[in-house]
Amino acid sequence: MAEVLSQNEIDALLNNMGGKEEPKDIPEETNDKGKEVIPFDFRLPNRISKNQLRTIRNIYENFAELFGSYLMSKLQSIININVLTVDQIYYSEYVLSVSNPACLFTFDIKKTDIKGILEFSNEFAFTLIDRLLGGNGNGSKSSNVITVIEQRVLQTIVEKIMQDLEKAWQIIGDYEFVIDKFEPDVDFVQITSQSESVLLITFEILIGEQAYLMNLCFATYAFDTILSKLSTQNLSSIRPIKHDGTTSKSILTQKLLDTELLVEVEFGRSTISFQQLMQLKVGDVISLDKKIGEEVLIKIDDKELYYGIPGKSNKHKSVKITRRAFEEE
Repeated sequence: MAEVLSQNEIDALLNNMGGKEEPKDIPEETNDKGKEVIPFDFRLPNRISKNQLRTIRNIYENFAELFGSYLMSKLQSIININVLTVDQIYYSEYVLSVSNPACLFTFDIKKTDIKGILEFSNEFAFTLIDRLLGGNGNGSKSSNVITVIEQRVLQTIVEKIMQDLEKAWQIIGDYEFVIDKFEPDVDFVQITSQSESVLLITFEILIGEQAYLMNLCFATYAFDTILSKLSTQNLSSIRPIKHDGTTSKSILTQKLLDTELLVEVEFGRSTISFQQLMQLKVGDVISLDKKIGEEVLIKIDDKELYYGIPGKSNKHKSVKITRRAFEEE
């Protein structure tokens, strides 16, 4: 016997056939509404993985600390350097982002095919030049063109950057960064083809309340040998190769043992008037409050630590420590 549908069942069937009502029992996780669409460019495969990018970021954070300390001592200002981004982009995109005229220094890594570009923003370059020449960094120029003399001034900073890059890269290997030339026009800088990808590291440099940008651009096609080393690195032990197999405690202890301290010996004291001081001449003798053979005070970095007896050792002036200045310490 045929089954007879009720009126409600017929209405529901007609509504579903018309597509006017969405099913109400679909789980929320199967609903694609609101999901972010991420574009993927098949022409530009990522040569560098996310883990390798994190390692590279750690390397350049170490570099930022080294370079920041140097700038702070050189410019006598409070300076902070932060790594803003570590990206892979087309070289053509990077070229379009560079101003004209620009402040570009090309460099090579010896014994590799890697070439790179160090880019200072014009504002950062002119601030450095002004500060290094004795100004306060607020000077202005009618032209953005960097002269030959200004290039020479900046070259001292660039050479220091190359040295700090070598130190930061020691966790991967011993690489020598060498400056090639200065170039104000990015069209004459060709480190790779326009369609190739490059690794772009952007730094934010804070000098006081002013913020400036600096970029490092590498051609990634030559990174294959370095990437193989990056994949085997332990991200939790960022340390120069020369310190492999040693602990942080032993490294710090060795550095402390190599630290030089100033030792001063006070042979005695005396009190004279200003008039007597003005009348002193060659051959005059000043009587001290110490006798020959009596203990003298020994200071280390202006701290009174020991007493000793002065004398000679191997025809050199010396002092023999006899006791501590404060026994309780």
